[in-house]
Amino acid sequence: MPSSLNGKYCIVGVGETEYSRGSGRTTRALGAMAIRNAMNDAGLAPKDVDGMMSYHGGDSTPSTAIMYDLGIRPNFYMDCSGGGSSTEALVGLAMGAIEAGMADTVAIFRAMNGYSQIRIGGTGVRAASPIGGPDLMKRPYGMISAVQNFAFTFTRHMMEYGVKNEDLAHIKVAHSNHASNNPKALMKQRVTVEDVMNSRWIIRPVAHLLDCCLETDNATCVIVTSAERARDMKQKPAYILGVQGRGTKPGGDFHYQHGPISRVAGHYIGPRIFEQAGVSHDDIDVTGCYDAFTYTVLLQLEDYGWCQKGEGKDYVTSGIINLGGRRPNNTSGGHLCEGYTHGMNMVIENVRQLRGTVDDYCPQAQDGIHTYDYSEGKCRQVRDAEISMNMGWGTPAVGSALIMRS
Repeated sequence: MPSSLNGKYCIVGVGETEYSRGSGRTTRALGAMAIRNAMNDAGLAPKDVDGMMSYHGGDSTPSTAIMYDLGIRPNFYMDCSGGGSSTEALVGLAMGAIEAGMADTVAIFRAMNGYSQIRIGGTGVRAASPIGGPDLMKRPYGMISAVQNFAFTFTRHMMEYGVKNEDLAHIKVAHSNHASNNPKALMKQRVTVEDVMNSRWIIRPVAHLLDCCLETDNATCVIVTSAERARDMKQKPAYILGVQGRGTKPGGDFHYQHGPISRVAGHYIGPRIFEQAGVSHDDIDVTGCYDAFTYTVLLQLEDYGWCQKGEGKDYVTSGIINLGGRRPNNTSGGHLCEGYTHGMNMVIENVRQLRGTVDDYCPQAQDGIHTYDYSEGKCRQVRDAEISMNMGWGTPAVGSALIMRS
């Protein structure tokens, strides 16, 4: 991103539906509700939004249907597919559309019945669908779900660096502690390392059940516009300092033929986004790291440079990623505990962290007044949060990132 774009664009509205395991609604209804909530958050009317973008896949509803429901007439819209690196990439594409004059204000949404309809884990309706495309190379051999497809990368990492399952469990413990202070989280109960270790194996040796993300029904939305327009909006804007969209390892999804198997895309994306943003790791106050599984967090923390390769186990067990630590991660509970959204809920959370307005159990949270008591059922607002970073994950070979400031 050219330095001239640093801080020129903002996220001005965020919104979501509840995170459930049975929405009882179509993804069209969910998507319309999330966009409307984000518009209300920003103080925007339908006439003020003239761009729409979505991560489109599974049972999603395209922009053309939802724009009709909301009375929006876009000058630009696009529905993209591409997995968990989509949210940050779409933020960058929305900035490009505005910069090119194709739109002024862009709503980015994701709508999915990820539990009651098209389950990401490869079961339910998805399991009964015909096999085609890339699945022809995987499903006949039992590689149906992401936890199986990604396991090779972390299995190799465990062999090289001696990471134990107990180390990974600390990630789940931290995110569950955060979710216990989140009224929206589907899984609010705090867990221990022993709870994770005693949950059943999903795939050996990398993941127990509690190492895996939730499957949920939900819709989410963020709204991007220029800093100039943001001055007239309802909320304090989150300024975009840098964005990287869908950077890859050499060889893409055939990355195992190039370089270390245990290396992920953040190794290549990290230096670029920090240079764009003009900040260092030490400047970041809160992170949102794609936690499809506990091991995806550890891999990214290492390759984005928060610690040296092989030292991720020490980083996540040190308390740094906990509320009250130096750099809390996934303060809403993330995919492991709040809900699964292909990364958009973690961008939404960081926007609210930068505003100082997370919706926790503090008595005056709606007024932006927090206690900073991080015990169960209390606060999750990070004190004096000024700069955040999100790290998206498509596969071990594909990633995106976003840095914002208040």
